[in-house]
Amino acid sequence: MNQEVEKIKCLIIGSGPAGYTAAIYAARADLKPVVYQGLQPGGQLTTTTEVDNFPGYPDGVQGPEMMMDMQRQAERFGTDMRWGIVTEVDLSQRPFRVVADETKTMLAETIIIATGATAQYIGLESETKYMGHGVSACATCDGFFFRGKNMAVVGGGDTACEEASYLSKLGRKVYMIVRRDEFRASKAMQKRVMDTPNIEILWNHITREVLGDGKIVTGALLENVKTGEKRTIDVEGFFVAIGHKPNTELFAKYVHMHDNGYIKTKPGTTQTNIPGVFAAGDVQDHVFRQAVTAAGTGCMAAMEAERFLALES
Repeated sequence: MNQEVEKIKCLIIGSGPAGYTAAIYAARADLKPVVYQGLQPGGQLTTTTEVDNFPGYPDGVQGPEMMMDMQRQAERFGTDMRWGIVTEVDLSQRPFRVVADETKTMLAETIIIATGATAQYIGLESETKYMGHGVSACATCDGFFFRGKNMAVVGGGDTACEEASYLSKLGRKVYMIVRRDEFRASKAMQKRVMDTPNIEILWNHITREVLGDGKIVTGALLENVKTGEKRTIDVEGFFVAIGHKPNTELFAKYVHMHDNGYIKTKPGTTQTNIPGVFAAGDVQDHVFRQAVTAAGTGCMAAMEAERFLALES
């Protein structure tokens, strides 16, 4: 017996600020959105403790709590929130064929891709232990908590240099832990870092262990890759800036992407190369990567999906 195929007006793939905001707007527009939350409902912010820079929370808010607030708001307007993952898509024609959890087939009139990006970490057990308690992949998000303190940034590219430069304005001292004996960053970014007196660059070093007192980060154990010499640095903030990987593999066959894997959208919109398919949040934003900008593009995507469907009726 054939399984009945569900028809959906607006399918939102992924959660987090982009997916949940898209759901709020789509539900209020009576698009009856269905959200597949993915393996990490709420996205990257669920791995964050204090969020101090999202409007509307004057005293700050815990990342997971904020995501639950957004989810409840979307559900209040009738969003069908589902725990599960989309495992297959066919975007070659509309309605778009989508399979969730390898078993459930749906036909979607519009799709909003909000699958986000995953920060790349070193892979240390101690790094995972102190995630959100001194270990971070976002200086703009968490640097404020380490004002006047020593911090470390891992990486040698543009992002690492930007993060170190930003943190140098907040902290007492910033160590840059660079695996090679040169930067991969642009000349301009290199000069900015090298001209900053409270940034110390530790060439040819890797992190062997993130050190802590069981609650928060207190330092890092480093090793010189050329000499094998080990040293400890005292830091309270440990920022990993070795890149983000957009979660776009599922759509690679159909959706145009930049060389770095982020989805291309038409300037000033969330429209992809496929009419009826929109992209919001970190999956298409490799510049700002903030909760508030993700929420903004989620709003845009829902409004564009609504207009797209209205023009057809």
